[in-house]
Amino acid sequence: MEFELDEDQRMLRDMARDFADKELAPRARAHDRDESIDPQVLSQMGELGLWGLTTPEEFGGAGLGILHLALVLEEVNRACASTGVTLSVHNSLVAAPLRKFGSDELRRRWLPKLASGEVIGAYCLSEANSGSDAAALRTQARPDGADWVLNGTKMWVTNGGIAGVFLVYARTDPAAPKAKGITAFVVPRDAPGLTVGKKEKKTGIRGSTTTEVLFDNCRVSSKAILGELNRGFPLAMDTLDGGRIGIAAQAIGIAQACLDASIKYSKERTQFNQPIGNFQAIQWKLADMSAGIEAARLLTHKAAWLRDQNLPCARAASHAKLFASRHANWCADECLQIHGGAGYTDDFHVERLFRDARITEIYEGVTDIQRLVIARSLLG
Repeated sequence: MEFELDEDQRMLRDMARDFADKELAPRARAHDRDESIDPQVLSQMGELGLWGLTTPEEFGGAGLGILHLALVLEEVNRACASTGVTLSVHNSLVAAPLRKFGSDELRRRWLPKLASGEVIGAYCLSEANSGSDAAALRTQARPDGADWVLNGTKMWVTNGGIAGVFLVYARTDPAAPKAKGITAFVVPRDAPGLTVGKKEKKTGIRGSTTTEVLFDNCRVSSKAILGELNRGFPLAMDTLDGGRIGIAAQAIGIAQACLDASIKYSKERTQFNQPIGNFQAIQWKLADMSAGIEAARLLTHKAAWLRDQNLPCARAASHAKLFASRHANWCADECLQIHGGAGYTDDFHVERLFRDARITEIYEGVTDIQRLVIARSLLG
């Protein structure tokens, strides 16, 4: 059993860390304040090949694995969680299923553009009445000659405001049981009848654009179907396994940022004529943060390795997301507590970490859904 990263993995991690420290960390406050990511950052990510990390080389990507992506996501999210989730959704929820389930035509059309960052991807599954119960979606697609016509509204679409292509799940057989009769469609932004709706005002990850996406007689070719007709729901669940690994990596990055900030402040802040890091109460907080981060990292790397080996990873992905997201929120809470009243102001970036951490227990499956996935796999 190997616990050390190989040379290529270390080089990739170090490159991502350098980019995060030099380019993302100085912009993170502005991303949060302006509720958008600096376009220069998006361009730089293309130059570094981050948009196409897991896309095969034949389509212009790096052809790397999910573990490589997790290493990059941890570093990016340590500096800016808004940028991190943008990158995670693009790679894990759009490029990955296109690579795995797409026809030759779909792969040739979209993967090179996704790999370069010319086009950013968005994932459209959730609706107002179908969040955790994803199979309850109501968006419909009906056949019309050689085309399909989509009608409905998707909610909480990450990257919605900047995406050039949307992976959309719609009900294609209304008579089928609700987890059946769902199909995935690859829909370009300029498809007639597609409109990006309101932008959500969020507690955290404010730089990441989250929107409604509306379909009003939106017409797409039958060649836009991803995978098999009426077999979209298993595709969505498989895709979310990869997405959960990405969010676990995000949570680790946020937790690590909390630990880093707490260590720095504990050395600088003095009370009773000594640094607060000398007090056992603070030391125990730091120790528990560190131990949990290491555990979350090992769980996430295991899940990523399993997915790279094409082995079942649903339980492992839920283990990773459940533990990492809860620990990130605990770290954010303790980090703010260590900073005291100062941490509750925007003079320190820890209040942003506190806000950003919260979403990791919600998207790509809320905490209790992860528990259900794990429990059902245990009970058979």
